[in-house]
Amino acid sequence: MREFFGFGGYQREPEGFLSWQHLTFVTSLILVMILLAVFLGRRNQNAAAKAKNAVLIWTALLIDGLELFKIVLLCFRSGDPMDWLYNLPLFLCSIQLIAIPMAAFCTGRVKEASLDFVCIFGILGALLGTYGAGQNYNAYPVLSFDNVISGVTHCISGFASLYIMFSGMCSMKKNNIVITLAILCGFCIAAYIANVLIDYNYMFLMAGDGTPYDILYNLVGGHKILYPAGVVLLFFLYIAGFYWVYFKVTKKKAAAVN
Repeated sequence: MREFFGFGGYQREPEGFLSWQHLTFVTSLILVMILLAVFLGRRNQNAAAKAKNAVLIWTALLIDGLELFKIVLLCFRSGDPMDWLYNLPLFLCSIQLIAIPMAAFCTGRVKEASLDFVCIFGILGALLGTYGAGQNYNAYPVLSFDNVISGVTHCISGFASLYIMFSGMCSMKKNNIVITLAILCGFCIAAYIANVLIDYNYMFLMAGDGTPYDILYNLVGGHKILYPAGVVLLFFLYIAGFYWVYFKVTKKKAAAVN
């Protein structure tokens, strides 16, 4: 148990990013994520709004509970009570720690926009935080607390995204795009300020850190303005692409029904 939780440092060598151990582990998590989302989403497709929302409530409690446990354990493990400064919910994936509860507990346009935000970014976060997490799998063994808790919480985000889609909870109203962009921009600004103040790399706005963002970082030569601006631009392009695909698919479905 000491080895799994990393007390005293991990004794095992990391298997490495994109090793068969890494790919097998994250693929198993992704498959469970998809199967649960499809099963619960389709089961609740025609259920009352309260029944649909109950799944999101439990999802919000689970992801925030696990994240709080992680922060407490990491602070205890490091012996530094200020370690929480480096575990703030300021990564793209960890925005879901706030967005999922907003989707579960808010009402009106804020709920609609939060549902859309989770729907758009949850699945992206799940894939980037599992298959793309080079910074984790190069640093820790695959079956370690750091990687297991990260994989599970990222897949909870992906589950929420797919569940919202399959249960029919997303609205994708164009007039809610402004709120979605405001949520994203607010977190980007907060992350950048935190990075400057504590010399960290939230939202990967300062460097790629072994993730696919390294491609952009190398492309612009690590430019201190072009790189973070490029990361935010990628977010905007992803949102635009997601909306385009969503409307194309729903338009074809509507045409097929008619």
